[in-house]
Amino acid sequence: MRPDYLAIDDLCGTDARMRDLLSRGKRFVDRGLPVLILGETGTGKEFLARALHEYSERRAQAFVAINTASLPEHLVESELFGYQRGAFSGALPGGMKGKLQQADGGTLFLDEIGDMPYALQTRLLRVLSEREVTPLGASRPVPVNVQLICATHQDLASAVAEGTFREDLYYRIAVGVLTLPTLRERDDKRELIARMLCDEWPGLRADQALARLSPDAVACLLAHAWPGNLRQMRAALRYACAVMSGHMLAMDDLPPELVMPTPVRRSDRNVAMHERDVRDAVASLPVAPPIDTGAQTSPNDGERDRILQALAQHRWNISAAARTLGFCRASLYRKLKQLRIPHVRDCGDVLSAGHFA
Repeated sequence: MRPDYLAIDDLCGTDARMRDLLSRGKRFVDRGLPVLILGETGTGKEFLARALHEYSERRAQAFVAINTASLPEHLVESELFGYQRGAFSGALPGGMKGKLQQADGGTLFLDEIGDMPYALQTRLLRVLSEREVTPLGASRPVPVNVQLICATHQDLASAVAEGTFREDLYYRIAVGVLTLPTLRERDDKRELIARMLCDEWPGLRADQALARLSPDAVACLLAHAWPGNLRQMRAALRYACAVMSGHMLAMDDLPPELVMPTPVRRSDRNVAMHERDVRDAVASLPVAPPIDTGAQTSPNDGERDRILQALAQHRWNISAAARTLGFCRASLYRKLKQLRIPHVRDCGDVLSAGHFA
C-alpha cells in the first residue's frame, strides 16, 4: 500500500462504533461478500476499501479502483468491460482489458457507484450474476472472479425509490453494508490528530506529537464540526505544520476557517427558518384519534417528539433519522403513519397558506 493508506486495525483509535464496523468488514471479506461502504465525503471510504483488500486473502492480487463519477459516460463501458481489437474506431490495435478483467482474482473498487449511468447498471448486474464479462466486440464471455467493494455518499435506498438506481443491482451490491460515521460523531478525534501529526513529524510518538500542540489549539481542533471530515482535518493539520514558526503548534497556526466563527449565509438562514417552520407545522398538526379497539389508548407524545427531533436534526433524511432512532427505514415509515406524522414534503400547502404565520 502507499504510505498514506493504513492497515485496517489502524483506521481508528478507541471509538467503539468504528471498531465494530471494522470487525464486521473483516467478516464480510472473509466470506467473500460484496461490500457497500456508505458515508459522507471525506470519511475515508477508499481508505477502508484498500484496508479490506490488504486484510483479505486476495492481498497479493490487484486492487483496481475506478471512480464511475469521473469518467465520461461513453467511456465507462470500455473502461469496465474492455474491448477487442477493432471494436470501434480509435481502439488500441491489441484491444484493452477492462477493469473487471484487470481485477480478476483481486478486488474491484467502484467508487461513487450511485452516479453510475442507469443503462450501465444493467450490464454490471449481469457481470455480478454470471461472473463473466464480454468485452466490446468479443463473441465469447471471459470468466472473472473479483471481490467487489462499492462506495457512495448518496442514499442508494432513496435513489432506488426514485427510480434512478436499479433495485436488483442495489440488493446485489448491498450485502455487507458499512456506514462510516462522520468525524464529528467519532470519539477518537484526539488519537486521529496525533496520528496525522506523526505523519507530518516523522520519528515522534503520538504523545510527543500532542505535546507540541498548545491547549487552545487542541480545544479548537476537538470542538470544530469538520464538515469535510478526515480529509479536511488532514488538510488543516498539514497547513498548520507548514506555517508554524516555533516549536509549538499554536492557535494562530490553524487555518482561519477553524479559528474564526463562520458567518451565517443568507441562504443558510433561510433554510434554517424554513426547517423551523416545517418542524413547528408538523408538530402542531392534530393527531387523529386512534381506532377504538375496546381499550383506552392515547398518542405517545414522547415518542412523537423524539421522532420529530431526529427528523429535524437530519433535515428529514429518513435513512439518517432511522439510524439515529435505531429503526430501519420501513419501521420509521410505519411509525410516521401510526403517529399521524406527515412527511415534510406534504407540509408545503400548510406553510404556503401561512397557517402558522
